[in-house]
Amino acid sequence: MISTGDLKKGINIQLDGELYNVLDNQHIKMGRGTAQVRLRLRSLKAGHITERTFQAGEKFLQVRLESRSVQYLYGEGDLYYFMDNETFEQRALSAEQLGDALSYIKENMALELLLHDGEAIGVELPVTVDLRVAETPPSFKGNTASGGGKPAVLETGLAIQVPFFVNVGDMIRVDTRAGRYVERAS
Repeated sequence: MISTGDLKKGINIQLDGELYNVLDNQHIKMGRGTAQVRLRLRSLKAGHITERTFQAGEKFLQVRLESRSVQYLYGEGDLYYFMDNETFEQRALSAEQLGDALSYIKENMALELLLHDGEAIGVELPVTVDLRVAETPPSFKGNTASGGGKPAVLETGLAIQVPFFVNVGDMIRVDTRAGRYVERAS
């Protein structure tokens, strides 16, 4: 069991029979009454994000997940196939299980598959991924590197803001936690 005071970003807990990853926690001290803890949680199975508030001192069941190195192979309909790098066993995950990760994965990409009691429940993305720009409006003279940005659609279908100097076909590095442009990739 883990108390609200020990919760940190990245810890996995079980709440109401569902597995969650703690994305953010805030300790709130009221003028009167007991302190509260506001948690921002991501469901490991469904992928949705929720915010919940608990009384300070409440306890949760901490969940340990097994991690396996896998390679993304291909998607077929609503299923996406991953191959274990050690056993060469293939596992399929649904689009619902992958959630936002679908916007960042591409064929032959190395990832970490998360398992709970032998059941695949999702993937852990690297902090940054390199993706090619598929669509973006052209840059015009006078646009500067520090003067704002323009919309771009990447090879996976993810839409983000990029600096004006980025063109179609450029490889860029994207932060998977925030979904933002980081830098040009070589």
